[in-house]
Parts: sequence; C-alpha cells; structure tokens
Amino acid sequence: MGTVYVTQEDTFIAKVDERLNVKFEKKTILDIPLLKIEGVVVMGRSSISPAAIIELINNKIPLTFLTNNGKYIARLEPEMSKNIFLRSAQWKAAGESVQAIHAAKGFVRGKLKNYRNSLLKTKRNYPDIDTSRGIAQIETSLLSLEKATSIDSIRGCEGAGSAAYFSCFDEFIRVDNFSFNNRNRRPPTDPVNSLLSLGYSLLRHDIQGALNIVGFDPYLGYLHTERYGRPSLALDLMEEFRPLVVDSLVLGVINLKMFKPSDFITEPVSNAVSLTKEKLHEFLKLYQEKKQAKFTHPVLGIKKTYQEAFETQARLLGKYLMGETDKYPPLVLK
Repeated sequence: MGTVYVTQEDTFIAKVDERLNVKFEKKTILDIPLLKIEGVVVMGRSSISPAAIIELINNKIPLTFLTNNGKYIARLEPEMSKNIFLRSAQWKAAGESVQAIHAAKGFVRGKLKNYRNSLLKTKRNYPDIDTSRGIAQIETSLLSLEKATSIDSIRGCEGAGSAAYFSCFDEFIRVDNFSFNNRNRRPPTDPVNSLLSLGYSLLRHDIQGALNIVGFDPYLGYLHTERYGRPSLALDLMEEFRPLVVDSLVLGVINLKMFKPSDFITEPVSNAVSLTKEKLHEFLKLYQEKKQAKFTHPVLGIKKTYQEAFETQARLLGKYLMGETDKYPPLVLK
C-alpha cells in the first residue's frame, strides 16, 4: 500500500483491531491493515484518536499533516533510530567541513545534471524547441560548482542552475491551456506551480521517512540552512529527486491532458491555487505509481524503484559520513 493519503476533511481516523479506519459522517471510507502502511499523510482538517497515534508510533509509521494545497504543517514520527554513531558523524560534519562541502556539492551536482539531462531529452524529442541556452547555463553552473569552496558558493551555483532550468520550463509544456512564467510558492498562484509544490511536499515526506529509517537527524542539513522546524537534510537529499520524480510527473499529467484548468480552484483572499478534491485523489494515485517506477541504479547496477532509491541514497550518504566510502554519489539518470 505504501503511503496512505487522507484528503477528505472532517474525517475521524481510528485504530480498529490491527487496522487503520477512516470515517466520514460515521461511514467508513478507508480501512487498511497497519502492516501494509509505510506512512500516513493527512491533508486538511481531520481528527485522529490517541489509540491510532500510539499504534502508528509503535509500528514506526510517520504521520504528516499538510494543508489542502500541500503546504507542510507538522509531522509526528517514531523515536529516532538507535544509530547514534551515524548521527554523531552527521553532526561532526556540520558547518563548512570538507564532508559538508562534498555532500552539498553532491546534492547540487545531482540536481543540475538531472536538469541538464531533462533539457537534452527535450531537445532530442522536440527539435523545434531550443534549450541550448539553458543547457549552456547549467553547464557553466556545474563548472563553477566543482571550483566552489564554501556552502554559500554552492548555493549560488544551485540558484543559477535552477533559474536556467525553469527559464526553459514553459517550453516543456506541449498543450495550449497551461503555461509557466516563473517558479512561485507560499502560496503557488497558478496550476503548474500548484502541482509542483504539491509534488515537492509529498516528496519531502518520503525523503524524511527514508532518513529516519537509516538513522539520520533530518533537521541537520548541509546545503539548506538550519531553521526551527525545517528538515534541512530532507530538503538536501530531495534536490536530486525533484526533476526525476516530481517535475517529470507534473509535465506528464499536463502534456497527456489528464488535467485541465477547470480542475483547479483559486482561494479568493490568498490567490492560492489548488486541485479540486477529485483531481487531488487522482494526482496522489499517480504520485504513488511514479514512486514504484523501476530503473537501473547507476551505482549499484540493480533495479530499484524510486521509493527504494530514497532509502538507498540516504544509506550511501551515511556510508560517506561514516568514512566507509570516499565520496557520496548522487542519483543521476539519463
């Protein structure tokens, strides 16, 4: 089953025997064995019984709360892993250490190379689209990244490369009724940004879960600055997955005309754009399917799903910080 998404507002989530039971207006709308659940995401306003919370914690199932349009609110998760040696290595590398700079470079290198490969693929598939400028700018950012000697300079390379990628993003959209002008969030104010933000929120939940499984403290990162309540390491590790999982999914559902402008609603005060309830369910299902897509891991040489790769990359990072390997290899796919 993987992650369970509760999107109906005013539901009541309870434990019934060894199952998670969700009711709306006293009628059961979801009933799943706890053994099949890897995580629970509640979107919008719902209630959950103390017994259900205890059962989720005992079964090491994280519970995440998001707003209706996917903005992160809070997370309840089991006790941290007993792997104190990994967390000790993680904390020792904090700041401007050689390990922190190497890891931060790896996260950004993976992201930018996957961005570049997306532009190259688009150029091959659609000769009428000229992505040469974006590719050249990302190549420049990659060259600058290798020379970077501080976390701030690495962040500058990431920012320049991301700006080059998103300057081409509208060209990826092959239908007339959707467009992309620039990346906006908090809140997203157009359908494309709405889908991207929602996808990134779901990805963050999954990456944070993988870090917890491995034994990391997800709140201490290297690329993203420390901030109260911010899972910086989860944001670090998800960088290389953004184009591979979320961006490709969003472009796919738009270009295949699975979504249309009327599937989105705009809040009158904030102008925040979000999916209708029906289409939200569809997007969540598609995201689950995307996570189960298989590919050959370029480092391990074996088939992995993206869901498995979240944990794999976390373990590779752990091996590097513990001194078991001499580098962290980001996930880069062509």
